[in-house]
Amino acid sequence: MKEGMFVIGNRGWIKTEREIRMAISTNEDVSNKGAYLNLMLQLNKIARHAKGVSVNKTLPQYYNHMDLFCRFVADNYNLKTLANIQNKHLVDYVIERQSEGKSASTIKNDLAAIRYFHDQIPNPRYQLSSNQILSENYNEFHLERRRFGGVDRRPTELEYQALVRLAQQSNSSSLALIIMLCREQGLRVHEAVRLSRVDAEKALREGFLTVKGKGGLIRQIPLQTQSFSVLQDAMQQVNRGERLFVLRDQKAHQVIQRVQDFIRNNRQKVLDPLNTRPKGVEITMHSFRHAYAKEQYELFIEKGYTEGDARLAVSKLIGHNREDVTRIYLAE
Repeated sequence: MKEGMFVIGNRGWIKTEREIRMAISTNEDVSNKGAYLNLMLQLNKIARHAKGVSVNKTLPQYYNHMDLFCRFVADNYNLKTLANIQNKHLVDYVIERQSEGKSASTIKNDLAAIRYFHDQIPNPRYQLSSNQILSENYNEFHLERRRFGGVDRRPTELEYQALVRLAQQSNSSSLALIIMLCREQGLRVHEAVRLSRVDAEKALREGFLTVKGKGGLIRQIPLQTQSFSVLQDAMQQVNRGERLFVLRDQKAHQVIQRVQDFIRNNRQKVLDPLNTRPKGVEITMHSFRHAYAKEQYELFIEKGYTEGDARLAVSKLIGHNREDVTRIYLAE
């Protein structure tokens, strides 16, 4: 066969179980490794027999989009069955992708891929709504380029402090500390959960918190005043060499799930009538990154930075290194 020719029906782009396991073992971005593996094996089974699109062009692209979605729902929802995908997963994934600075066209391709594979599932538990219906039912869901990223998701200080107090009263003492670190340092929840006592000791010595973010990107974040006491409190609960918030009998994804569930279950209890979020936009763990970004942006402006330089500086603090992504966090 001549070089460059394709075999009709060849699906060599499907990852083998061995390849998936190898990727999991080397990729720290995947927290819920078991759920992700399970979803990918289900995806492989569907992909081997999927029809209706180009096997050598569109289907491999859809497969890669779906791979990323599987990581998201595994880590954020502990989803174990593709048949259980529902609208809330799509809405939250769109918000996540927007916060990463992905274009509207990329996100539309994400959704097309998810819906395509969902349509291939014999007996899905839920029907997925169209983008139009999602935009009508969820205020935070929008794909129009003119509005892309322009949603204020920040909690008020009153809401933040009320959630911290509720967390302190819960059975898990680490909940409040994780929430506070995410708000005061602009961390993603999985970045906070990954921190070890060694990381905390180094931060207290140097005044900078070193964080390994998505894609292995390492950044140093100046330690906020309140974060000193948060790290000191967390260190008292674990031994040297251990993680701050993941006990020996726990998995990181279990802690992440617990924190996210806490926010979902308690955000209605702390609603501040003076919040500036559009109706229907709920507080999530990611909301605290938005609050941090806005706060840091205003501090850079006070120091004399231009708006562009301030946005770039903030983007580096939150682990993106792109000025345009900061606009999303600032709801510009």
